[in-house]
Amino acid sequence: MAAVSHTPLTAQQPQPGLRERKKLKTRAAIRRAAYGLIAEQGYEATTVEQIAEASEVSPSTVFRYFPTKEDIVLTDEYDPVMASVLRSRPAGESPLESIRFLFDQTLQSMLTSEYDEAIQRTKLMVEVPAVRARMTETMSVSAKLLGDVLAERTGRAPDDLELRIFIAAMLSVVREVTLYWGERGNQDDLRVLVHDALDSVADGLRL
Repeated sequence: MAAVSHTPLTAQQPQPGLRERKKLKTRAAIRRAAYGLIAEQGYEATTVEQIAEASEVSPSTVFRYFPTKEDIVLTDEYDPVMASVLRSRPAGESPLESIRFLFDQTLQSMLTSEYDEAIQRTKLMVEVPAVRARMTETMSVSAKLLGDVLAERTGRAPDDLELRIFIAAMLSVVREVTLYWGERGNQDDLRVLVHDALDSVADGLRL
């Protein structure tokens, strides 16, 4: 895909109020501190206390925003934005095409505005089992959010089995492609890899 100018997905949404902006600023400061320390001394050697000191907050504040150290490097602000984008897709568009558009826009925004963090996060996902395991756990939150939106759009119940399987399959595509991308040094175009993987799922994998 050709490179294009792109407004980050989060910037396309209504701006939050002052209190929410302060919370987002604190979350961002904690994440930046964590990434900086991890780059210098490694994941295992970096403690929550060090992250708190570097971001000028207390350890209890860190845990209030991020329940585990793994969450600091994995959590972002995209879930509610993704739900909003998915909800705004044309009514007649198929769920697969809506998800394809959503993933493409999200990845483009991430790689444009948070490229260095994306590279470091992927490296940690590949190298640190605890981060990879926590990523799998937290995918259930994204699955619930996106599943609720698709349930609205399709008229199905939120706990419809086919709907749950569809969402789980789509998120698994992103998970596995992201790991594949990280394992190979982030050399390929992640958006193209995800696009091709979705095509493979849609067409039926042929081995």
